[in-house]
Amino acid sequence: MSNPNGPYPGRQLFIGLTADSRPALAYLVTGRSPQSRERLAVAVDNSVRIDPIGQQERVPLRFHYPSVKFDNETGVAVVSNGIQTEAIFETYRLLLIAETAPTGDYMEKILDGAGSEPDSLNTPRIAGVITSYSDGKPVFIIGIVTKDAPARAFEIKPEPGMLTGISTYKGSLESPEAFDPGSELPQLQFDEKTAKDLAEYLYGISEATNQGDDIRVCAIGGVLSSDGNWNHHIINKHQMR
Repeated sequence: MSNPNGPYPGRQLFIGLTADSRPALAYLVTGRSPQSRERLAVAVDNSVRIDPIGQQERVPLRFHYPSVKFDNETGVAVVSNGIQTEAIFETYRLLLIAETAPTGDYMEKILDGAGSEPDSLNTPRIAGVITSYSDGKPVFIIGIVTKDAPARAFEIKPEPGMLTGISTYKGSLESPEAFDPGSELPQLQFDEKTAKDLAEYLYGISEATNQGDDIRVCAIGGVLSSDGNWNHHIINKHQMR
């Protein structure tokens, strides 16, 4: 199987359920240019950051940011491609503590405030959150904001073994265009159960080259265990050399 979003999704996330019905998330980073590939994912406390390699200058608006953040007390987890991660995480964690319904309106407001990224492609900002409400059942919300359009959020109702995603680009290596929020959201059929399996699966199906170079940067998998803790696994291209 190949990536359901095509050879170049840019940055891509998925949320849903493992085969044994555990909430799960995944995040993929790909890059066409050498600069965009000089990154790696680093676990820090209850988050995973996308960081520069070596002494490369930080560019927090685009390349270097917290991509995953989770809370083992409430079970809330957020995955996104930029500076919006922290705001979305704190918002939905507060909603859960305050016993307020976690609708997509909150994500849309945060993404509208952030806007698309300030680069030549006006790269969309994307995000996913896994939370719950008064009945304790997991709630899955995905959002995106593109240039000159309001943000859109979607509540996902996954079946076991199915994750739904969104990406920054439509999938073309030659001429990247922003993902269309009105198009069908890509899905992963995932028959395994662990964060390691999920990261390896997403990384494996996303193999593609641009001018002879592997475009994959990293993949992150996360699964909420039965004891209420988030387990995660990271694959970095630069650590696999």
